[in-house]
Amino acid sequence: MGRHKEYFITEKILKDYTMYLAEEEKSKATISKYIRDIKKLAEYAGGRRLTKELVIAYKEDLRTGKKYKLSSINSFIIAANRLFEYMGWYGLRVKTYRIQKEVFIPENKDLSKSEYKRLVQAALRKGKKRLAMIIQTLCSMGIRASELSSITVECIKNGTAEIFCKGKQRKVLVPKKMKKLLLKYIRENNIDSGSVFCTSGGKAVDRSNIWREIKALGKEACVPDEKIFPHNFRHLFAKTFYKKNKDLAKLADVLGHSSIETTRIYIKTPCGEYQRQIDLMGLV
Repeated sequence: MGRHKEYFITEKILKDYTMYLAEEEKSKATISKYIRDIKKLAEYAGGRRLTKELVIAYKEDLRTGKKYKLSSINSFIIAANRLFEYMGWYGLRVKTYRIQKEVFIPENKDLSKSEYKRLVQAALRKGKKRLAMIIQTLCSMGIRASELSSITVECIKNGTAEIFCKGKQRKVLVPKKMKKLLLKYIRENNIDSGSVFCTSGGKAVDRSNIWREIKALGKEACVPDEKIFPHNFRHLFAKTFYKKNKDLAKLADVLGHSSIETTRIYIKTPCGEYQRQIDLMGLV
C-alpha cells in the first residue's frame, strides 16, 4: 500500500482533490459534501496515520458512538473510499452497510397536499410573496431547489423550462395555473428577463436560505419540522403525478432520473396506508 507517511489527509491533498473533483465536473454542492465528509475522517484520525483498522473503527464509531443513520454512514464511507481511490490507497477502502429498502415512508416524513397548501398560505399571510411563489414552483413542477435558477422569464412565457442538472438536460412543462401566477408575479416585480427568483444583488436565490425561510413557516402552518426538508415538495409532486398516471417510466423522465429504481423512492406508500393494507389481509 505504499509508504506509511503517505496515509495522512493533508491540506494539500484536500486542495488537489477539490481541483480534481472540479475537473470531473462535479457540482459545487457535491464537492463541498465530499470534502466535508473527508474532514470528518481526518478529525477522527486526529493526526494518526490512516490504516484499514482505523477506517473500520471510524465506521463503527459513526454507528455506535455518533449514532448516525446507516444511510448517512454509507455516504461518509463512499466519500472516503473515493479519496482512497484517487490517492491509490486501495487497501484502505472499507465496505458500506447493506440496507434493506423500506417499502413505506414514515408518517412523520410524509408531507400531505393540505400541509403544502398551508405552508403557501402561511407565507402569503407573512407577506412573503416570493417565498410562496418559490414553494408553489418547486411543488407544481417537481424541480429541485438547486434548479430554481433555470426558471426564467423566457421559459415561463414559453411554458417550458429547460433544466440542466448533474450533466443532464430535461424539459419541464409549466402548469397553466402556475404560468399565470408567475407571469403576474413577474409583472408586479418588474422582472424583464433572466431568473425569476433572484436576490437584491441579482444572484439566484440561495438554496440554504430558502429552506431556512420555509422551515420558519412550519409553526404557523402547523406542519412538523421533520416534514420540511429540501426534497419533500419534489416527493409530493412525484406521489401526486403517479397517483394520477400510474406511469413510473414517465415519472422518471419528468424527474430526470436515469434509473426507475431511483424514482421508486419517491412513491413509497405512507406508513399508515401500508398498515391499513396489512390489517385488511385478515390473516389474524
